[in-house]
Amino acid sequence: MNGQQMVLKLNDISSKKPGNIAAIFSLSNGYVGIQASNPINGSNDTGTLVNGFFEYSPITYGEAAAFYPKNNQTIVPVLNLRKIILLDENHHRFDTATIKDISLNLENGQLHEVYEVSNQAHKKIEMTVVSAIDQKNLSFYGIKFSFKPLSYKGKLIVDKRFKLDAISEAADIGAQEDPRKTRRVNSAAKQIIASADDREILKIATKKSNQSITIQGRSISKKLLTERDLTTSFDLTYIYQVSKGDENKVVPIEQHSFVKIKENSHQFWEKVWQQSAVMISGNDEINLALHFNIFQLNQAAGRDGHTNIAAKGLTGPGYEGHTFWDTEMYMMPYFIYTNPEIAKSLLIYRYHTLAFARKRARELGVDSGALFAWRSINGEETSAYYPASTAAYHLNGDIAYAIGKYYETTDDDEFMEKYGFEILLETARFWREFGSWTEKNGQKKFEFLTVTGPDEYTAMVDNNYFTNRMAENNLQLAYTVGHKLAVSNPKILLKLNTSENELRQFQHLSTNIYFPRNTQYAINAQDDSFFSKPIWPFQTTPNSQYPLLLHYHPLHIYRYQVNKQADTILADFLFPETITESQLGREFDYYEKITTHDSSLSRSIFSAVAARMGNVKKAYSYFSDTVRMDLIDLQGNTEDGLHLANLGGSWLDVVQGFAGMQVTAQGILKILPHLPEEWNSFEFRLMFKKRLLKFVIDQQITEITLINGDPLEVIINQKKYTLSKIIKINN
Repeated sequence: MNGQQMVLKLNDISSKKPGNIAAIFSLSNGYVGIQASNPINGSNDTGTLVNGFFEYSPITYGEAAAFYPKNNQTIVPVLNLRKIILLDENHHRFDTATIKDISLNLENGQLHEVYEVSNQAHKKIEMTVVSAIDQKNLSFYGIKFSFKPLSYKGKLIVDKRFKLDAISEAADIGAQEDPRKTRRVNSAAKQIIASADDREILKIATKKSNQSITIQGRSISKKLLTERDLTTSFDLTYIYQVSKGDENKVVPIEQHSFVKIKENSHQFWEKVWQQSAVMISGNDEINLALHFNIFQLNQAAGRDGHTNIAAKGLTGPGYEGHTFWDTEMYMMPYFIYTNPEIAKSLLIYRYHTLAFARKRARELGVDSGALFAWRSINGEETSAYYPASTAAYHLNGDIAYAIGKYYETTDDDEFMEKYGFEILLETARFWREFGSWTEKNGQKKFEFLTVTGPDEYTAMVDNNYFTNRMAENNLQLAYTVGHKLAVSNPKILLKLNTSENELRQFQHLSTNIYFPRNTQYAINAQDDSFFSKPIWPFQTTPNSQYPLLLHYHPLHIYRYQVNKQADTILADFLFPETITESQLGREFDYYEKITTHDSSLSRSIFSAVAARMGNVKKAYSYFSDTVRMDLIDLQGNTEDGLHLANLGGSWLDVVQGFAGMQVTAQGILKILPHLPEEWNSFEFRLMFKKRLLKFVIDQQITEITLINGDPLEVIINQKKYTLSKIIKINN
């Protein structure tokens, strides 16, 4: 792929709204995120987000009940590190900046912008901004401003000192009208604790969550307030260090340079593309969009085991900076197969929230095990609407599924012994205590009552198919992993206060879980009551009334067969060996007709499943919307932050959809490709069992190259081969 195809430019996005530009062209490293806000017109107090830095605010209920969450958690935007003040020689402010060009280099992580800046006297200068964020020493960010005279050639005063605007208390903006937006809590106290000509240190502390951030800014030119003659062009460069408390101060700011920041960024991205490049021949627009999605996925992921990926990453404050089930189902697969170390860190985050999860299970009346928070930053449940959150118990199974896939791919026994098995054990215990035995068709079956599946338009039902399938997998994983680890480390069961008998209980439950079925259509039923409801009146619902959640009361929606997103179809995607091709076709046809795709999580799953079915035309239609969702602002809210789960979904579509990549029950990598007619070929790379593999697929040939690692067995088009160096198979 040539360099031109690895640069995202202004013309590559459909909406030029400032909020969209700020989110799409943002820079982050999983720790700190910098939105590409206008340096002249942007706010002082927004634009910079720190992963895990949040504030509490009380949840107000009209009528409360026992164990409702007491507090919101909202990510706190800190000072805008891009903000700059320009004055002419008469101290008149240049207060308008029009963007002329912007480009994000996906190969090295550098952002390049050009603005025309003017004042009320219509004097103009050109300002070029180059910025990068450090991908090794994560607390560092560098930005260089270059100024060029246009109609103004006098003295230019450049002020890059920290500015502290008046801070308002909790402002509940937009949270009631649109639950996807944030609750902008701005109650953090800000104080400049040190100041000199060339540097300032700012401390930001939250009042209720008791967190603090220290930001140190340094001017390479030795002055934060500079007066220069603009008869010729000149540059000014600034370095910022953002630290949580006393963390990330291993490298003093004096020893860091903008050159080093750019070098560390370039080296990081070089490794990313070496391990996870996906290249499409035949459609440069889709190719660029896919690389952008992968770029932003890598930028968003917390890497310290204590932070995760927010629904919007660090590109915007939407959904208040919360982590959901999105991570494990949509984003984790990319990291498992391309950067297992980051996948492990994301899973360790869940381990560090186990204490909150155990407490939540007790609050729900379950005497053992753990129930992870539906939406949270630090692991405490913060959702005030339990029918579409806490009742979505499938999150436990989603986390267990991701752990199982990580282990299947890496054989990381150390992770399992330290972290993974304990999570599997605690989630399996939850299912055991939460479920109940019943008689179905003359047989004793284990079922789960009053739950909500992935489809948030169907809440509080019995035996949601997806939930039951995830619970079955969770229980079986606890059994098989426990037995495997006990062989190599007999003390592991004693350490976690479990036994062979408890493991056998899990296996017994997993083999007796009930799955609802609709006999009329010969398909899996989404839940026990789904087919007793009328179908939503799609023909009389105007387009202006979508998404339904913004226009209809939840109880109105719950009375109908209507899906916000993939539910049973998602289970079919995750467990392909549990369903025949003919039944999958019937299920896809039925559920597709009643799915609105109001959720950004939906289209990618329908695309991947359609591709596996061989319906490549339909798969490509869904994929086209998925891969460009934020670049075309398909959901209409990109300005609140990118849809990170959907970005992961676009990778799923290519690798697990069009390439048909699966891992069999025997642990063998399997490929069954379906090439879209719009492409000449496509290729991608995977990490699998400590091996780096390259796949190239065109209309005639599937080629797999073992870049490094030992030989392994693979399945291509239903036939088994031993890959020692390279295999070429006719399609």
